Amino acid sequence: MPESPDRFLTIPPDAYAPTLKRLRQLSGLLENMITIPGTQVGIGLDPIIGLIPIGGDVLGVILSGYIIIESARLGVSRATLGRMLLNVLIDGLVGVIPVLGDFFDIAWRANTYNIKLLEESLKFPSQKKKADRWFILGVLLGLLLLAIVLVAFPMILISMLWKALTGA
Repeated sequence: MPESPDRFLTIPPDAYAPTLKRLRQLSGLLENMITIPGTQVGIGLDPIIGLIPIGGDVLGVILSGYIIIESARLGVSRATLGRMLLNVLIDGLVGVIPVLGDFFDIAWRANTYNIKLLEESLKFPSQKKKADRWFILGVLLGLLLLAIVLVAFPMILISMLWKALTGA
Protein backbone atom coordinates (compact mmCIF):
# COMPACT_ATOMS: atom_id res chain seq x y z
CA MET A 1 0.00 0.00 0.00
CA PRO A 2 1.45 3.44 -0.90
CA GLU A 3 2.35 5.79 1.93
CA SER A 4 0.21 8.84 2.52
CA PRO A 5 1.89 12.19 1.83
CA ASP A 6 0.20 13.50 5.00
CA ARG A 7 2.45 11.32 7.15
CA PHE A 8 5.18 13.96 6.83
CA LEU A 9 2.81 16.72 7.96
CA THR A 10 2.03 15.27 11.38
CA ILE A 11 3.99 13.78 14.24
CA PRO A 12 2.51 10.66 15.87
CA PRO A 13 1.50 11.08 19.54
CA ASP A 14 4.21 8.68 20.74
CA ALA A 15 6.84 11.05 19.29
CA TYR A 16 5.55 14.16 21.11
CA ALA A 17 7.94 13.88 24.07
CA PRO A 18 11.20 13.68 22.07
CA THR A 19 10.04 16.42 19.71
CA LEU A 20 9.03 18.69 22.58
CA LYS A 21 12.35 18.01 24.31
CA ARG A 22 14.26 18.92 21.12
CA LEU A 23 12.25 22.13 20.71
CA ARG A 24 12.85 23.10 24.35
CA GLN A 25 16.58 22.54 23.86
CA LEU A 26 16.60 24.68 20.72
CA SER A 27 14.69 27.46 22.50
CA GLY A 28 17.14 27.34 25.42
CA LEU A 29 20.10 27.45 23.05
CA LEU A 30 18.64 30.45 21.22
CA GLU A 31 17.63 32.44 24.28
CA ASN A 32 19.21 31.30 27.51
CA MET A 33 22.50 29.57 26.77
CA ILE A 34 24.72 31.74 29.00
CA THR A 35 23.82 33.58 32.19
CA ILE A 36 25.42 37.01 32.50
CA PRO A 37 27.60 36.85 35.64
CA GLY A 38 26.12 38.66 38.62
CA THR A 39 22.62 38.70 37.11
CA GLN A 40 19.81 36.30 36.41
CA VAL A 41 19.71 37.45 32.79
CA GLY A 42 20.53 34.83 30.23
CA ILE A 43 21.45 35.30 26.61
CA GLY A 44 21.57 32.80 23.83
CA LEU A 45 22.51 32.51 20.21
CA ASP A 46 19.61 34.63 18.95
CA PRO A 47 20.97 37.99 20.15
CA ILE A 48 24.52 36.92 19.28
CA ILE A 49 23.75 35.90 15.70
CA GLY A 50 21.57 39.01 15.46
CA LEU A 51 24.80 41.02 15.56
CA ILE A 52 25.72 39.63 12.14
CA PRO A 53 24.55 42.26 9.66
CA ILE A 54 21.58 41.25 7.51
CA GLY A 55 21.98 37.47 7.69
CA GLY A 56 21.90 37.16 11.48
CA ASP A 57 18.28 38.17 11.87
CA VAL A 58 17.27 35.94 8.95
CA LEU A 59 18.97 32.96 10.58
CA GLY A 60 17.17 33.74 13.84
CA VAL A 61 13.82 33.79 12.04
CA ILE A 62 14.62 30.49 10.31
CA LEU A 63 15.43 28.80 13.64
CA SER A 64 12.33 30.28 15.25
CA GLY A 65 10.32 29.19 12.22
CA TYR A 66 11.46 25.62 12.79
CA ILE A 67 9.80 25.69 16.22
CA ILE A 68 6.57 26.94 14.63
CA ILE A 69 6.60 24.31 11.88
CA GLU A 70 7.24 21.50 14.34
CA SER A 71 4.42 22.87 16.51
CA ALA A 72 2.12 22.70 13.51
CA ARG A 73 3.18 19.11 12.93
CA LEU A 74 2.32 18.37 16.58
CA GLY A 75 -1.24 19.53 15.86
CA VAL A 76 -1.28 23.01 17.39
CA SER A 77 -4.32 25.13 16.53
CA ARG A 78 -4.41 27.98 14.03
CA ALA A 79 -4.87 30.53 16.82
CA THR A 80 -1.80 29.30 18.67
CA LEU A 81 0.29 29.18 15.49
CA GLY A 82 -0.84 32.73 14.72
CA ARG A 83 0.34 33.93 18.15
CA MET A 84 3.63 32.09 17.66
CA LEU A 85 4.10 33.72 14.27
CA LEU A 86 3.34 37.14 15.78
CA ASN A 87 6.05 36.58 18.43
CA VAL A 88 8.61 35.77 15.72
CA LEU A 89 7.40 38.68 13.57
CA ILE A 90 7.92 41.15 16.43
CA ASP A 91 11.33 39.63 17.21
CA GLY A 92 12.43 39.78 13.58
CA LEU A 93 11.19 43.26 12.72
CA VAL A 94 12.47 44.98 15.86
CA GLY A 95 15.69 42.94 15.66
CA VAL A 96 16.54 44.61 12.35
CA ILE A 97 16.97 48.01 14.06
CA PRO A 98 20.69 48.50 14.73
CA VAL A 99 21.72 48.34 18.41
CA LEU A 100 18.14 48.67 19.75
CA GLY A 101 17.21 45.42 18.04
CA ASP A 102 20.15 43.61 19.64
CA PHE A 103 19.07 44.71 23.13
CA PHE A 104 15.47 43.83 22.27
CA ASP A 105 16.60 40.30 21.33
CA ILE A 106 17.90 39.84 24.87
CA ALA A 107 14.64 41.00 26.45
CA TRP A 108 12.03 39.61 24.01
CA ARG A 109 12.12 35.84 24.21
CA ALA A 110 9.89 34.83 21.33
CA ASN A 111 11.02 31.21 21.34
CA THR A 112 10.44 30.81 25.08
CA TYR A 113 6.95 32.28 24.66
CA ASN A 114 6.33 29.94 21.74
CA ILE A 115 7.40 26.87 23.72
CA LYS A 116 4.99 27.90 26.49
CA LEU A 117 2.21 28.27 23.92
CA LEU A 118 3.07 24.84 22.50
CA GLU A 119 3.05 23.19 25.93
CA GLU A 120 -0.31 24.77 26.81
CA SER A 121 -1.75 23.58 23.51
CA LEU A 122 -0.51 20.02 24.06
CA LYS A 123 -2.09 19.90 27.55
CA PHE A 124 -5.58 20.12 26.04
CA PRO A 125 -5.33 18.76 22.48
CA SER A 126 -8.99 17.87 22.08
CA GLN A 127 -10.18 21.42 22.80
CA LYS A 128 -8.54 22.98 19.77
CA LYS A 129 -8.84 22.28 16.08
CA LYS A 130 -5.44 21.70 14.53
CA ALA A 131 -4.25 23.79 11.63
CA ASP A 132 -4.82 22.50 8.13
CA ARG A 133 -2.23 22.16 5.39
CA TRP A 134 -3.12 25.50 3.74
CA PHE A 135 -2.73 27.41 6.98
CA ILE A 136 0.67 25.81 7.56
CA LEU A 137 1.66 26.75 4.01
CA GLY A 138 0.56 30.32 4.78
CA VAL A 139 2.73 30.33 7.92
CA LEU A 140 5.70 29.15 5.85
CA LEU A 141 5.08 31.85 3.26
CA GLY A 142 4.77 34.44 6.03
CA LEU A 143 8.12 33.38 7.47
CA LEU A 144 9.67 33.52 4.01
CA LEU A 145 8.27 37.02 3.46
CA LEU A 146 9.66 38.08 6.84
CA ALA A 147 13.09 36.72 5.90
CA ILE A 148 12.98 38.67 2.62
CA VAL A 149 12.03 41.87 4.46
CA LEU A 150 14.85 41.30 6.96
CA VAL A 151 17.31 41.16 4.08
CA ALA A 152 15.79 43.97 2.00
CA PHE A 153 15.31 46.53 4.77
CA PRO A 154 18.97 46.79 5.81
CA MET A 155 20.06 46.82 2.16
CA ILE A 156 17.70 49.73 1.40
CA LEU A 157 18.84 51.52 4.55
CA ILE A 158 22.52 51.07 3.64
CA SER A 159 21.83 52.29 0.10
CA MET A 160 20.05 55.40 1.34
CA LEU A 161 22.84 56.11 3.83
CA TRP A 162 25.48 55.66 1.13
CA LYS A 163 23.68 58.05 -1.20
CA ALA A 164 23.34 60.62 1.60
CA LEU A 165 27.04 60.38 2.45
CA THR A 166 28.40 60.38 -1.09
CA GLY A 167 25.80 62.65 -2.69
CA ALA A 168 25.32 60.12 -5.49
